[in-house]
Amino acid sequence: MTPQGQPGQAVERAARRGARAKDASARAADWTWGMVRRIHLGTRKPGNWMQLFKFGVVGVSGYVINLIVFALLTQSFGVYYALAAVASFCVAVSNNFLLNRHWTFRATEGHAGFQAMRFFMVSLLALGVNLVFLYLLVDVASAPELPAQALAVAGAMPFNFLGNKLWTFGADGR
Repeated sequence: MTPQGQPGQAVERAARRGARAKDASARAADWTWGMVRRIHLGTRKPGNWMQLFKFGVVGVSGYVINLIVFALLTQSFGVYYALAAVASFCVAVSNNFLLNRHWTFRATEGHAGFQAMRFFMVSLLALGVNLVFLYLLVDVASAPELPAQALAVAGAMPFNFLGNKLWTFGADGR
């Protein structure tokens, strides 16, 4: 007899691990397909297009706020561009949360604290995308900082909308 038990038990344990891995893969595939289907069906509803438009308007206000704060910090105060990007993000995300909660998604019946936490988490992920774009544009492509930040913010927008529409202010986020 082996320290692990009967010789057949090792094979049995390996088979169970394999089955769990297949179950996890199947769950991930089902979740992904469900999300793709949900997005596809959502494009057929005019109300979703109006939300996207409003989200864009809010995004433009946050974009302008982000760029103004970024320009003030980098050009007037000499703050390092990556730190300025984080600070301008914090100011813009606060503006965007309030406007999206009350105007875009009209999600005022949900718990504001939970929504704010989810909004901030989605925004942090989008900030990560923003910083990758910004790094590539400034440090790799030698683009000027302000136009690079403008492009980086625009590149992160799709992540923001889908995350906030489906998770922060969606039915399960209320």
